[in-house]
Amino acid sequence: MALVTALRRLTHVRLREYTRGTVALAATSGASLPAQRSFTTGTQPLRSDSKVTVHFFNRDGEKITVKGSPGESLLDVVINENLDFDGFGACEGTLACSTCHLIFEEEVFKKLGPITDEEMDMLDLAYGLTDTSRLGCQVCLTKSLEGLVARVPESVADIRQSKDGSS
Repeated sequence: MALVTALRRLTHVRLREYTRGTVALAATSGASLPAQRSFTTGTQPLRSDSKVTVHFFNRDGEKITVKGSPGESLLDVVINENLDFDGFGACEGTLACSTCHLIFEEEVFKKLGPITDEEMDMLDLAYGLTDTSRLGCQVCLTKSLEGLVARVPESVADIRQSKDGSS
């Protein structure tokens, strides 16, 4: 377990160093950075018609419809679209928390693919866990998920918040 934790920290540090290096390179070359950030690896499709529609229901029950590219995680979509889900994605996709906990409809849940043991361990810490719960950082979009509905639970297990829910 210590090795896994060390590797996650190393990956997180390298991601930060890469981000800083990219910002430094852009500052010295005069180039502008794209507005999107992505915690997943791989290339992003360039065509907008390849986008997948995702419907989120936030904690207030408000429906928010956005589009994401195949290969992006749902955490990437939330960040790229600047959705304000309090505390969502605190570990930035390193599978070290359960703040990106989402609840899916049964038919969508069956399409999401297998759950790893590490994801199950983090889901055990999530508030409002259901049989169709997954972590948004572990669910990657595919064209077959077009129109998926994801519900944000009413509360989140975020150690950064005090017991009264304030930061």
